[in-house]
Amino acid sequence: MELLDSRRLTGPNLLLDRPGAILEVALSPEEAEAAIASWAAQVRRMLDAVGWTGAEIAARRFPGGASLAITAPIDGLYSATEINDWAWEAAVTGREAPDFRTAAARLRDEIAREANPALLALQASAAAHGVALLSDDRAVSVGLGRGSLTWSARSLPDPADVDWSKVHDIPVLLVTGTNGKTTTVRLLAALVDASEQMAGTTSTDVVEVGGEVVERGDFSGPGGARMLLRDRRVEVAILETARGGLLRRGLAVDRADAALVTNIAADHLGEFGVYDLSGLAAAKLVVTRAVGPKGRIVLNADDPELVAAAGGLRSPILWVSLDAENPLVRRALDAGGEACFLDGRSLVLARGGEPVEVAAVDRVPIAFGGAARHNVANALAAVAMASVIGVPADAMAKGLRRFGTRPEDNPGRANVFERNGFHVLVDYAHNPHGLAALLEVVRSIPAERRLLLLGHAGDRGEGAIRDLARAVLPFAPDRIILKEMPEMLRGRQPGEVPAILEDELRRQGFPAERIEHAGSELEGARKALAEARTGDLVILLAHAQREEVMEILRQTSPPGVETPG
Repeated sequence: MELLDSRRLTGPNLLLDRPGAILEVALSPEEAEAAIASWAAQVRRMLDAVGWTGAEIAARRFPGGASLAITAPIDGLYSATEINDWAWEAAVTGREAPDFRTAAARLRDEIAREANPALLALQASAAAHGVALLSDDRAVSVGLGRGSLTWSARSLPDPADVDWSKVHDIPVLLVTGTNGKTTTVRLLAALVDASEQMAGTTSTDVVEVGGEVVERGDFSGPGGARMLLRDRRVEVAILETARGGLLRRGLAVDRADAALVTNIAADHLGEFGVYDLSGLAAAKLVVTRAVGPKGRIVLNADDPELVAAAGGLRSPILWVSLDAENPLVRRALDAGGEACFLDGRSLVLARGGEPVEVAAVDRVPIAFGGAARHNVANALAAVAMASVIGVPADAMAKGLRRFGTRPEDNPGRANVFERNGFHVLVDYAHNPHGLAALLEVVRSIPAERRLLLLGHAGDRGEGAIRDLARAVLPFAPDRIILKEMPEMLRGRQPGEVPAILEDELRRQGFPAERIEHAGSELEGARKALAEARTGDLVILLAHAQREEVMEILRQTSPPGVETPG
């Protein structure tokens, strides 16, 4: 038995609907049942002793361990981790070390030191006025976006002094899934912008408001969400909500107008107690906890994991599908319900009335004439989400037509450049599911030869790295450059990941003489571009130095983006 991690949960999460604290522990199958029961008894006894009698507890077993969580007031989350730690120690040792009364007194003192009556008063008043409250160690805010007010966490106002007439929430859209999150967030922002509303977005790349960069970096967690939701320019917030942030801290908001899950595929398995696709689906579907009965959960009807998990969801589902005859779509339409689907060459939306053609696939640049079916799916999802907040169909059509006509619309996602008589495709695909989606785009671009830049982050297991090597072989590459990514070693030794990739490629029969190595992503991109000749296609799977790679191509390619097909 080993304690692996202890941390705060700042919002609704995989185990509970409220903030609190969580432990992750390593347990053998023989130990698990007794250890969890002992923890539950100890933590309940201590929660009662410190006065948190209404706190909930929850446990989730996974192969090799368990997650153990409790709820707590928002001004007691650090104390909650101390309570959880104490309970685990008592459960493991079989004794109350230190003495229970001494421990309870110490923890009551911790709670008293952390207590923030002003924060709780503001929280209660915000709830009474029907608006959100966001808090962290530095700031507290009420309302969202254009309707928000923010104060330093150290100088909170008396609720009676707040002009609540100026405080309101704005539409909030949550986007998660294994692949397609960032593209869908960007596309959804384009649809909102076309309706003449100010969209704000968070993603793994950037925080943006109305196309203006606020901050660069990975802001797909709660911190990025709070930053955006406190920006008073924002009229609609579109939040990329990644698995890591959901599992590490929970949701940033407890209310949203709609939540989208694009798909579920193997990636990041083995982290935070998620070891299989059903567990990953459960983690992604945490976003649905924020959606009320008047909101919508938008799900991919073509994804078997999402279909299997949908039965336990609490809010109405708006299904999206690439197949107009999908049984879930047909069932929804026959019942006068809602769906968004591909019918022939048209993106069609049905929401309680006659189905409406929003756009033809040929008028959607990121669809590559229909070859990029993954982007057709992303477009359908964006249309469904936009419809929930009332974006008109003509504005959606305008946004779909505009988005993807420039590389900067969706940097690093299926960007095609022409350079010196050959084509270059830049994409972020980093798992077999993403590569399978990209394959149809690759096949739509004529090529004498295909040169491929390939690498992987070091935090994936060896099996996942080998899966990636096998996944590129259907691309029929004539040459593969294996890149080192020093920024993404994540515990592995330099050269280790490229060596695994090369070994798997050679096992699959790919000739060793057609494999090269590069010391960085940028070096690999330069090698591929230098070796390319007229008629070739260079496929740059760019991750660690994507901006630098894109900059090279911007400087040396004619303006504009081609959309083959």
